Amino acid sequence: MTLQDFQVSDRDLSDAALEQYLESVAIAVDTETMGLLPLRDRLCLVQLCNPEGKVTAIRIAKGQGNAPNLKKLLEAANIQKVFHFARFDLATLRYNLGIQVQPVFCTKIASKLARTYTNRHGLKDVVQELEQVELDKSAQSSDWGNAANLSEAQLSYAANDVRYLLNVQQKLIEMLRREERWELAQECFDFLPTIVSLDLLQFKDLFEH
Repeated sequence: MTLQDFQVSDRDLSDAALEQYLESVAIAVDTETMGLLPLRDRLCLVQLCNPEGKVTAIRIAKGQGNAPNLKKLLEAANIQKVFHFARFDLATLRYNLGIQVQPVFCTKIASKLARTYTNRHGLKDVVQELEQVELDKSAQSSDWGNAANLSEAQLSYAANDVRYLLNVQQKLIEMLRREERWELAQECFDFLPTIVSLDLLQFKDLFEH
């Protein structure tokens, strides 16, 4: 993959890209950060993909506190936002950019509810089974903070993390409906903002005995 295969933006979506994404009924979203603790590890990149396959990677500057066009898109009530492990991405977007993402679909939750014949629910495993595509995850643990000089391998990894999500979502919805777990999945998705609030307040194991 080369840089020409998708758009890279600095700090926010362009107005033109925003208008194009606002025409979608659903978009795939992912984030890249400096680590796995939203209160410690800053947001570096936000990736988007619409049903037509338009991928945009938005580089988030260190100390940047807002991205108005991205916020407008991710808070649009008529567009579903599809994540894999939404819990982390929602916390990162809320803490770093003040974005309250909604409505949300999480392919990891959907996979755990639908694919009970396996314990392999990582994005690579789900995409490999449902899309017959093997994702290259070698750039997953790398320095995303140097956003101005991301390697081609990093950009390819970032794009592929959203490129297949919408197709995966549709196949998981079919499985959830078939197994009569679709309504339960929706209840889980609706509860995610509350879980994110608890995570950001650093409550641990709140529902355990």
